[in-house]
Amino acid sequence: MRTAAARARANIALIKYWGKADKSLNLPATGSISMTLSSLQTTTRVTFDTKFDRDEVSLNSSQAPEGVRQRISRFLSLVRSMAGIDLFGQVDSHNNFPTAAGLASSASGYAALAVSASRAAGLDLSRSDLSQLARQGSGSAPRSLIGGFVELGIWDGRGTQRCSLDQIASTKHWDIRLVIAVCGQHEKKISSGSGMERSRLTSDFYEQWIKTHNRDLDTARQAVKEKDISRLGPVVESSCFKMHAVALSSQPPLLYWNPITVAAMQKVWSLRETGLEGYVTIDAGPQVKVLCEAKNSKAIAEQLEAIPGVEKVFNEQPGSGVELLQ
Repeated sequence: MRTAAARARANIALIKYWGKADKSLNLPATGSISMTLSSLQTTTRVTFDTKFDRDEVSLNSSQAPEGVRQRISRFLSLVRSMAGIDLFGQVDSHNNFPTAAGLASSASGYAALAVSASRAAGLDLSRSDLSQLARQGSGSAPRSLIGGFVELGIWDGRGTQRCSLDQIASTKHWDIRLVIAVCGQHEKKISSGSGMERSRLTSDFYEQWIKTHNRDLDTARQAVKEKDISRLGPVVESSCFKMHAVALSSQPPLLYWNPITVAAMQKVWSLRETGLEGYVTIDAGPQVKVLCEAKNSKAIAEQLEAIPGVEKVFNEQPGSGVELLQ
C-alpha cells in the first residue's frame, strides 16, 4: 500500500482565461492572473493498493458519480504511467466550500490530487512537472500550487507544451481581500470546459477576447506589484465582463448568473459611488467576488450578507500554496 495526502486552496482569476488553445492537452488560449485564497480548501488522500480492482473515488464522504470517477481514473492513469506502476487507487477528497458552483473547486481539487497521487505513486515532481500534471485535470489547477498572486502563461508553441507558472507577489505583499458572496450552491449545468469550447466555436467575440488579453495581463501584473487597487480593480472588472460577453454571445448563450448575482453586482457598484471601493469579478457560476482593500472588506461583507438570497459570505485574504500532509 502507498498513500499520501495534500491540501490545496481555491484560487480566483482576476484576469480570466476562457478557451483552450488545444483541448486534448488542456492548454489555455490566454494567460491568467489569480489570487490564491486563504480558507477555501480541498483535502485529498490517495492510496494505491493491490486490493483495489478499479479506481474508487469519494467526494465529501459520498461515492462520486460515475462520470467523475472515470475522469479522475484517467488522471490517475497519467500518474501511473509516469511512475511505472499498475496499482489501482482510492481517492478520498473533501471540500469545505460548494463544489462545481463557480468557486474554483476543480482548481484546488486537481492541485491537491496531483500532489497526493504523485507522492503516493512514489514520485517527487518539480513544480513545473506538477503544473503540467495538474493542468490535465483543470486548466486553472496549476495556479493553486502557489500562494499569493499567480500568473499562468500560455504554451509558447515549442518544446514540451508546458505553460509558465510564476508568483507575481507573495501572500504578505498586499493586505487585500476577496469578499465572496455565495449566490447559489447548485452545481452548474454547463461545466467551464464545455462552456469554453462552445464559446470558441460559436462566439463572434472570441477572437477579439484573445486579441486584447495581453494588455489586461500587463496592466494587472503591474498594478499588483505596485499595490494599486484603483488601477487593478477596473481591469479586473473589464476582464470579467469581457469573458461573460463571450459566454453570452455563444450559441446557445451561456448565462451563469442568477437574479441574486445581479443584485450583488449592483450593490457593489452603488457602494463604490459612496466611496466604499470594491470591484466585481465572477467566474462560471453565480458567485460574486469583490476585490477590495482590507480596511473596506468588513463593511462590504456586511452589505452583501444583507442581500436576500445571499447564502454565505467569505472574507478571503491571499493564501498559501499546496501542502503535502503528514
